[in-house]
Amino acid sequence: MNCHAEIKNDVLTLENNRIRRRLRWNQGNLLSLDLTDLTTNHRWHLGGYETDCAFPGEDPTPHEGKMEVTPIPEGPIHHAHLRVDCSSRFGELEIRRSFRLYDDCPAIACDFYLRGKTTGIWQSEAASASSLTNIENLTAARQGQLIAEVIERLCFDRPHLRFRGVQFFDITDRRNNLVSERAVLSYVQPIYIPANILLIADPLAQAGIFILKEAPCSDVQLTYPGCDFVVDRQAVRLVGAGIAPRDITPDRWTRAYSFVTGVGPSDEKQLLTNLRGYQQRIRRTEPGRDHMIMLNTWGDRSRDARLGEAFALAELEAGAKLGVTHFQLDDGWQKGVTSNSASSGGSLKNIWRQPDYWHVNPDRFPNGLAPVAQRARELGIELCLWFNPSTDDSFADWQKDADVLIDLFREHGVRTFKIDGVTLPDKKADTNFRAMLDRVREATNQQAVFNLDVTAGRRGGYHYLNDYGNLFLENRYTDWSNYYPHWTLRNLWQLARYVPPQSLQIEFLNKWRNTDKYAQNDPLAPGKVPFAYCFAVTMMAQPLAWFEASNLPPEAFEIAPLVRTYREHQERIHAGRIFPIGQEPSGTGWTGFQSQRDDGGYLLFFREFNDRSTAAVETWSLAGREVELTLIAGQGKPTLRTRVDDLGRLTIELSEAMSFGLYAYRLLP
Repeated sequence: MNCHAEIKNDVLTLENNRIRRRLRWNQGNLLSLDLTDLTTNHRWHLGGYETDCAFPGEDPTPHEGKMEVTPIPEGPIHHAHLRVDCSSRFGELEIRRSFRLYDDCPAIACDFYLRGKTTGIWQSEAASASSLTNIENLTAARQGQLIAEVIERLCFDRPHLRFRGVQFFDITDRRNNLVSERAVLSYVQPIYIPANILLIADPLAQAGIFILKEAPCSDVQLTYPGCDFVVDRQAVRLVGAGIAPRDITPDRWTRAYSFVTGVGPSDEKQLLTNLRGYQQRIRRTEPGRDHMIMLNTWGDRSRDARLGEAFALAELEAGAKLGVTHFQLDDGWQKGVTSNSASSGGSLKNIWRQPDYWHVNPDRFPNGLAPVAQRARELGIELCLWFNPSTDDSFADWQKDADVLIDLFREHGVRTFKIDGVTLPDKKADTNFRAMLDRVREATNQQAVFNLDVTAGRRGGYHYLNDYGNLFLENRYTDWSNYYPHWTLRNLWQLARYVPPQSLQIEFLNKWRNTDKYAQNDPLAPGKVPFAYCFAVTMMAQPLAWFEASNLPPEAFEIAPLVRTYREHQERIHAGRIFPIGQEPSGTGWTGFQSQRDDGGYLLFFREFNDRSTAAVETWSLAGREVELTLIAGQGKPTLRTRVDDLGRLTIELSEAMSFGLYAYRLLP
C-alpha cells in the first residue's frame, strides 16, 4: 500500500499518495499541524496550538501515549487499508483513535473509542444570542458559547473561507424532504451547524476540505449537543461523540461516532468527487451479492394476508418473467404475529418470551421454506427474508437474534435480510445492534447483506453502519396517494450528490393500482407515467420492485427486455461515481444522473412532463470534452458525438414527455 504512518521528532505523519496530515504527537493528545493535498501540493496550516479532541472536565494531561500500525488486507467486505491506532490515558479515561488510510484516497478516516472512568460533565447549551451583550472585545464574543466534547478540530489562519453544511433527514415515512443545505461565512460569534457533511472552500487558494461525521442524522444522534459543527474565525470543531460519561466502562472499549477529513479543490463538484472516493471504499462490493433487483410484495398493502407457499412460488415465476434477481419474503413468513400483520393482536414486544416466534409459519409454509428456496435457485433468483430484531432492553437478546439469521443462512442459503423495526435510543442498544450484525456477518463468511430500513424511529441514517449492506429508503404506496415517480426521483437525486446511490434501495410500484385515488387530470399521477420510466428512476440505485408481481397486468411485463438490458450493465453502472445532473426533479424539467469513470461512464437523462424536446443538461466534470454516446435503453438518438460546452452542458433530445434515455459514453481524444 502507498499508506504510511510514523512518529518522528514528536510529529505524527499520516499519509498516502493523495493526502498527508501531520500532528504533534504530544503523548497521544494530538494537535494538528498541517494538512496537505498531495495532488496539488497545497498545504493547509492548522496552527498546532489546540488539541484535536477535548472532553470537558476531564484531565487534560496525556499519559502512556502509544501507536500501533496494522496493515489490513482486502477481504470480502473491506478494502485493504492501513489502521493506525493512537491511544493515550487522561487520568482514568483512555482514548483511542483508529485512523484508516486507503490507497489513492484523498481522505483519512478516524474511529473513536473510549474506556475507563470519567469525571467531567461534557456538555452545556449555548446561550441564546438575544440574551448576550453587544461585542466590544473578543472576551465578550466568547460569552455563552456551547460546551461539548470535540472529536475533530481544524484551526485556520484564513479569514475568507466559505462553509456549506449538509444536513440529512431519515424517518422517511413522515418526511419527503431528505436534504437541507446551509452556506455560511465565519464570524467572531460561533455558528452552530447541524450537518453530517461540512464543505470548506478557500476561494483565494482554490483549495477545499470536507469533513464527514459518520453518525446517524443530526436530529436522532445520541447525546446530541444541538449541532455537529461549530464554526468561528479561528477553527472548525466537530462536536458530539454519540457517547455519554455513563456509557463508558473500564473493562471494554466503547465505540463513539467516527469522522473523515479529506482534501480537494474548492470547486464543490471536485470536492464531492473526492468525498465519494472515500465513500466507495467503506464496503467492497461483489457481483451477485451486492447488486440486486429485488422483489418485495409489501408495496401492494396485502401485508401478510396472502403470504404462503403457493403465493411465494407464483411470485417467483412472475418475478423471473419480469427479470428480478432477488425475492424477499416480508413480515409473515415466521410463526410470530407482528403489530404490522393483517391479523389483529400481534406484537413486536417480548419476542423471546415466545421461543418459536422465528420458526417458519407452519400454516403458510407447511413444507418449510425448502420448496421456495429450491424454486428460487432453479430460476436464478436469490431468496431473501425480512427480520425485526428484538429491541427489548436495548437489544439484550442480540445473540439469539443473530442465531436465527445464521440458522437461515445455513439451512436455506439466505444471506440478504431486511432489518426493520430498529430503534437505537441509547449506546447499549447501538453497541448490541452492531454486535448482532457482526456476529451474523462473521458466521456467514462475510456474505451477509443487510437492507437497513430508515423509514421510522432512531436508526442509522445515511452515514452510519454503511459497511453492512444497503439502505431501504422509503415506504410509498398508491393506496395512500403518496407515491409519485418524480418524488422518488427527487429524493434519489438530492441524496445522490452526497450519498452513493448504489447504497440505496429505490422503489417502483404497480402503477395500475388505485388510479382512482389520484386526480384524473394530474399528468404526474403514477397511472399516467410509463412503467418503463418508473423502473428507470431506480436504475442508478438498487431497484426495488415494491409490489406483487403476480398481480401485475400483462402489459407490465413489456419492460422485461429493459430489465434484462439493465442487468447487463448494472455492475458497470454501480462501479462508477454516480452524481445527479440537470435540474432538481420537479415533474416538469430535465434531469438525470451520471455514472463517472476516468475514461467514460453512463448518462441517464429524464425528460419530465414538459414541451421541450431538447435541453442542455449540465453534467459532471465534462466541460469542454468531446464525448461519444451510445444508447443503451430508452429513447434518444442511437449514437451521438458532441462537444460538451465550457459550462459542462450537453444538449440531448428526447421526443416524448415522460421519457428517458440511458447512454454509455466515452471520452474522445
